This record gives sequence, C-alpha cells and structure tokens, in this order.
Amino acid sequence: RTMDKICCLLAIILFNLIEADSHCLRGCTCVEDRHGRSLTCMEENAFGAIPQNLPHDLTKIRIEKSRFTEIPRGAFSEIPFLENLWLNFNDITLINSRGLEGLANLTELRLQGNKLRSVPWTAFEDAPALKILDLKHNQLDVLPEHALKFLPGLTYLDLSFNRLTVVSKEVFLNWPLYQRLQRQEERDVSQLGPNIVLALHDNAWLCDCRLRGFVEFVRTLTPPIILMNSYLTCSGPDFRMGKFFHEVELQSCMKPDVTALTANISLPLGVNATLRCVAKARPNPTVWWTYGLKIIRGFHVDEDTIRSLLFIPSIHPADRGVYTCTALNFIGNSSASIHLEVHSPGGSQSSRLPGIAALPSSAGDENVYIDIRIAKQMIRGIAIEWYATLDHPAETWFTVHFGYANADKRELIYIGPGINSYSVSDLMPATKYEICVTLKNKPPRPEQCIIFVTGSDVTEMEQREKLIHIVVIVLAMVLAVPIGMYACTTDIKFACLEGIMQVWKNRRRENASPAMEQERQGTFDSLQAASDEGLVAKESSEDRKSGGKNDQKND
Repeated sequence: RTMDKICCLLAIILFNLIEADSHCLRGCTCVEDRHGRSLTCMEENAFGAIPQNLPHDLTKIRIEKSRFTEIPRGAFSEIPFLENLWLNFNDITLINSRGLEGLANLTELRLQGNKLRSVPWTAFEDAPALKILDLKHNQLDVLPEHALKFLPGLTYLDLSFNRLTVVSKEVFLNWPLYQRLQRQEERDVSQLGPNIVLALHDNAWLCDCRLRGFVEFVRTLTPPIILMNSYLTCSGPDFRMGKFFHEVELQSCMKPDVTALTANISLPLGVNATLRCVAKARPNPTVWWTYGLKIIRGFHVDEDTIRSLLFIPSIHPADRGVYTCTALNFIGNSSASIHLEVHSPGGSQSSRLPGIAALPSSAGDENVYIDIRIAKQMIRGIAIEWYATLDHPAETWFTVHFGYANADKRELIYIGPGINSYSVSDLMPATKYEICVTLKNKPPRPEQCIIFVTGSDVTEMEQREKLIHIVVIVLAMVLAVPIGMYACTTDIKFACLEGIMQVWKNRRRENASPAMEQERQGTFDSLQAASDEGLVAKESSEDRKSGGKNDQKND
C-alpha cells in the first residue's frame, strides 16, 4: 500500500508539471514557486513582438534578446497579477502612453539596454505601485519636469548610461516622495523605511548655468535619498570636462549682451580689416555676422572670452557698409553694429571713387588677361561679362570704368569677388560710351575696354511700326543702316566710328526724297524696338534720353 501511495503522488506531480508546461510559450520556461508563476524567455530573436497569448496567471515575466521594438497599448492588460516585468536587451524604441494599462500590481519594471530616446512618463499613472524602474543603457536625452510626478512610491530609479545633458531641479522638487520627505518635521530615518536609490552617473552632463539647480540639488541630498555613484562628472563645456559636480561653481543664466569695441571704422583702400565684437552670456551664445541680408561665414569665435573676429582681406569700396554681430542663447539674443567706411589714399570716402590712384601690386596682377564682351543688349543699356584667370578668385575684386568716350574722367564702380557681370541702363541717345574692366584699382589697358554708340531717340509708338533691318558692313564697307548702334573695340582706332557716321550722312543726303525720308525715318527709328533681341558681342547698345544709371549684377 505504501508503494501505491508513492506512485500515485508521483503521478499527480508529473501531471501538474505537464499541465503547467502545456500553458508555457514555445522556447520559454515557466516556473511556479511560493511567489507565484513566472515566464522566462531568453532565446535570442524568439519574438518579433510581445506575444499576445501569454498565460493570465503570471506574476513575473522576463523576455530578453527578442528584438521587438514597441510596447503597444494594453500589451499586458490581461495579466492583472503581474508584479515583475523584465524586458531587457531588446530593441524597444517606443512605449505607448497606455502601454502599462491594467498593471495596478506592477512593482518592478526593467528596460535596460534598449533604444529608448524618450519615455511617456504619464504611462506610469497606470502602475501606481511601481517601486523599481531601471532605464539604464538607453538613449534618453531629456527628463521633463513632470517625469516623477506619477511615481509616488518609487524607491529605485536608474538613469545611468544615458545621454542626459541638462536636468532641472524641478524634476525632483515635483516628485511626491521628495515632497513628503521635505514636509517631514523630524528627519528620523528609522521611520522613513528603506533608502531611495538614484543612479544618475555616466551621462553627458553639460555643466553650464542650465545645470546649476540640479548640481545644487545633488549636493544637498541626504538619506534616505542616496546616489548609487555620488561622483557625477561633467562632460562639457570643454574647460569643465572631467570635473566632478562638487568641484564646479555654476552661475545663473544670462541673456546675451553684445558690444562692439568701435561702432565706426574708417580704413584706406586695400588694407586688411578686422571687426570685433564681445558677447556676454550664460550659457555661451551662438555668434554670427551679417552684412545686409546675408549671413557671413568663416569668422573666428574665441570661446573663452566669447569674442568674435571678422577678417576682411584687402578691403575695397564694395565692402563698405554696416556689419552686425549677433549672439543667441536659449534666453534671447542681442546684436551690435559696426559701420565700415573705405576711403582712398587721398582721404575721400565713396563707393565710386573717380580717378583713384593705383596701389602697389604684384607682377602677377599686371599680367592678368581679362576677356570682356557685351553679353546682352537692352532697351536702354547693355550688360557686360568678363573672364579672368586668377590665383585667388575669392579675394580678387575688379573695377569697372564707365563714361563718355575720350572723356578725361570716368565713373569707377568696384565689383566684389566672385562677380563677373555688370549692366548699365538709362543711357543717352546717339552718344558714344566707353566701358572697361580692370583688376582691382589698376588703370585700364586698350584690350580691356569696349566702345559703343547708342541710337537715336524715338517714341514707343514708332518703335512698334516696323521691324528692324540691320546690315553691318565691316571695316571699309559702308553701313546701310542710317542710325543704329555700333560697337568697336579699342583694337580699332576711334576714328572708325566718326567715319561710319559720316558715310551714312552722305548717303542719306544723296538718296533721300521727302516721301522716302519719312518712310525711312520710321524704319530707322524702329531699330530700337528690337535692340533687346541680342546683337552680336561688342556691337550696339540701346538708346534713351535720360542720363546713365548703373546696376550691378551678381552671378
């Protein structure tokens, strides 16, 4: 009989084990002890998502290395007695804000070694009994002020080995447990229960004014709140890298205050200019320079003194104007302006300096060949382009010489680096002009100039009457067009233009009758209506009675 009882007991135990195992997931093990029933799944890549057919009587779940990426809404809501949830070393990047729904008895949640960049802290409202929260070795970079508001019973929080840089002390001042301790009149550790452990080490703490409150909070911590590692270390800025919290003295944050050492600067043409501004701010601001509506790149910022230097090599009149230094941090911004004037060696200040004396230059500059051509004929002017082979194109500027042909004085227009085109408009009719392009402020050579003549003045109605017929006869041949626009380079003598005009006048006197004269006048005056159709390079420009007006174009 004794043997029968033993065999019967073994059969019952075996049956229970088989029954228990039949309710366990494939690849997992299920164990039941005095703490309840547990599920352990350690097989790598066993699940692509949290299983939906989990046993409902589990008190502990441990699923690791399964590489699922999300805790969806109500993932464990059918397991009301769950107390311990370990989901370490998966690829979790997202937790639904109702991911812990139905887990009123959950006391331990471990999410170590996942890829969480943020946590929906309000999700812990569904787990009011949570005491242990392990989030180490994730990618958290922000801890909002309300983060601990829904964790009133927390006794262990591990945020080590994340990417936290700045944390406000308000995070802990809003923590109900900390508030309860602060209200305790008598700080008797024996009445407060177990210690409260915080693990905050090995984060990328940025020790500037924004971390001041948190550093002060850490320094004042006393039991029952203790740090797992009290030697928290600064990761930045550079001059504080590696220092412990107790070694740094942080000041309050401050809005930027930018000042310029000199508000107005006047320098001679061709020298190097350095503009300086100093910014006071906490934390260190971002500093940049603007000129007009453009942001200037390539300036130097000295981080220790927050001093910015803008270097302008070989200044010329195109560089004159207002330069603005701006500093910005998370509190606000501030700026200061510097007005730069460029004057000639004689002392005048202008963006167009007539008759400026040439500055000393290298032999290489003297030998630079500039290819100039008329790029476009317009109703009231022309556009020119030029090309030059330069050693330093980003630093080399040009001068456009423009005026009446054979005139003693020319208007000088200074063109900045990187620009190789220029246009003139509103020219006088039936007038001979000359335009030249030189390197920097050098006097023009004949091959760097173009001479052109504008046509006669007509009304807009006359321009529409007839099409233009142009016959250009080169050199000794007579031009069949009575009035128009002709271009000669200075490789041909200036007398060619006067000769062309005289030949045309003689032919007109010989052949014209009063009736034919009126018809021809309409034809000739209509020449301007198609002047913007594009005559050949170095040919005619267009006419207008108004004086010359210039307009620079940037490529």
